Amino acid sequence: MPKSLLKELLCCFGNSDVSPQPKPRKHTGNSLSPRRLSYSDISNSPSLLSPEDLSISLIGSNLHVFTLQELKLVTNGFSTSQFIGEGGFGPVYKGFIDDKLKPGLKAQPVAVKLLDQDGAQGPKEWQAEVIFLGQLRHQNLVKLIGYCYENEHRMLVYEFMSRGSLENHLFKRFFNTLTWSMRLKIAVGAAKGLAFLHEAEKPVIYRDFKASNILLDSDYSAKLSDFGLAKDGPQGDDTHVSTRVMGTHGYAAPEYVMTGHLTAKSDVYSYGVVLLELLTGRRSVDKNRPPREQNLVDWAKSYLTDVRKLDRIMDPSMDGQYSLKGAQKAAEVAYQCLSRKPKTRPDMKNVVEALEPLLKLADVPAGPFVYTAAPEIICKDDDNHKKDEQKEHHRHMHKLKLPKNSAQSISNGLHWNSPKHHQHHHKRSLEN
Repeated sequence: MPKSLLKELLCCFGNSDVSPQPKPRKHTGNSLSPRRLSYSDISNSPSLLSPEDLSISLIGSNLHVFTLQELKLVTNGFSTSQFIGEGGFGPVYKGFIDDKLKPGLKAQPVAVKLLDQDGAQGPKEWQAEVIFLGQLRHQNLVKLIGYCYENEHRMLVYEFMSRGSLENHLFKRFFNTLTWSMRLKIAVGAAKGLAFLHEAEKPVIYRDFKASNILLDSDYSAKLSDFGLAKDGPQGDDTHVSTRVMGTHGYAAPEYVMTGHLTAKSDVYSYGVVLLELLTGRRSVDKNRPPREQNLVDWAKSYLTDVRKLDRIMDPSMDGQYSLKGAQKAAEVAYQCLSRKPKTRPDMKNVVEALEPLLKLADVPAGPFVYTAAPEIICKDDDNHKKDEQKEHHRHMHKLKLPKNSAQSISNGLHWNSPKHHQHHHKRSLEN
């Protein structure tokens, strides 16, 4: 790290007497620190930060620095029974931390994400995640508790989101149908998370908004996760950020895919896609459907403004148990977000203002629809699913070079009621 940048960081946080362990600081409300370090300051450096420099740059973030041995301890040696998913970043394990591990730690379950050195994302995305979530605090962003940066090992420790991802609830057969009120609550929460990022003193563009990156807590409150592709928004007179195209097919805004010009309105388009998924119960791209229905936006967009035809695209699994007025308004918002012209898309704060009142509508028809909680243990007919997870676990166990007896534990089925982290999606990438 250049000495000039390190000096600037020290001045920024007003502390020249620092230690590798970040010092705790209380965060007030849901706002950003007025001195938030811009990720652009770090990303412009030709090399990644060292563990010491990263720790110095995050002074005041209240993040904990964990050792590899400590995270082995809390995950029972990264055992199979603690494995809860696999994404483009790497495998995820459930663990438990308390003040016996480190003074000041709140006793709670956590999700420990390991960077797969051969995965779709790498050390640079890991560093971005630490910088952004280390400084951003909001009720609709997943909380980063700490990280491990030891030799080649890179890990992230988050609050545990017991309901898993929105993707699982919408598209996995072993999850029960989300009710209309749950879908609205999730849509509003995710919108608030994006609005917070866009309206920050130093705006942030999320860049990878999709169903698998929206995690749900026990009350179905939505929180955005995975900030590996996030970028600082345009500054001053700049209208956009020019960057290589990265994101997930089906969610990325068309103008961003064509030009590499990234703006907050790129996130708004992606939000429109997810809102459409909530309405229809269909994936943004589904190659198993007839050709004309494979791209969700192309197929459904014309129905969004026709009240007489809207019911044709609503998720049939809801069995008609949804607010007609609410569905019509949500469809209108989705249509606006999906405009081909970025300037005509609404700001996320306007999306929140349009959707939040729908939570109070009481015109959901009475019917036989009954929601039951998802099972907490794995079903016997999902042996193949469990075997696939175990294969992924053993592949990463080899990379971690764990002791032979470190993964011994009793299976408790935790992965079934845990966030099976987002599946690896195809990423488009062009050079800057």
